[in-house]
Amino acid sequence: MKKLKVKKGSTCMACLACVEACSEAFYKVFDPDKACLQITEKKTVRPIACPQCGKCAEACPEGAITQNAKGVYMINKKKCTGCGACAKACPFGLIVKAEDTTPASKCIACGICAKACPMDVLEVVEE
Repeated sequence: MKKLKVKKGSTCMACLACVEACSEAFYKVFDPDKACLQITEKKTVRPIACPQCGKCAEACPEGAITQNAKGVYMINKKKCTGCGACAKACPFGLIVKAEDTTPASKCIACGICAKACPMDVLEVVEE
């Protein structure tokens, strides 16, 4: 299964380069609310990314979210009606349902954010 993960022992400085790269890739604008990963500041600063749990796919009434051969859940933009059920079902709050667009978006483990990170905190791995 292909996943985007935080490297063990790495330190995030919350520069938002990963967030910017993601929102730019999906929406052509720097907007942290439109990025498919988020930076949290609980005990330590760290990015959180989709663990590919499938809760979004289970919640989608249109069957627009399916798992590909690499284990990544993908949203079929043609089937997505923009109802937001997937966003509500995501336990991590990582499904982006922008009000000005119909289809939702989520992390597809593309690695754009990992390449943008100056601290080399993120990586795409096969599990």
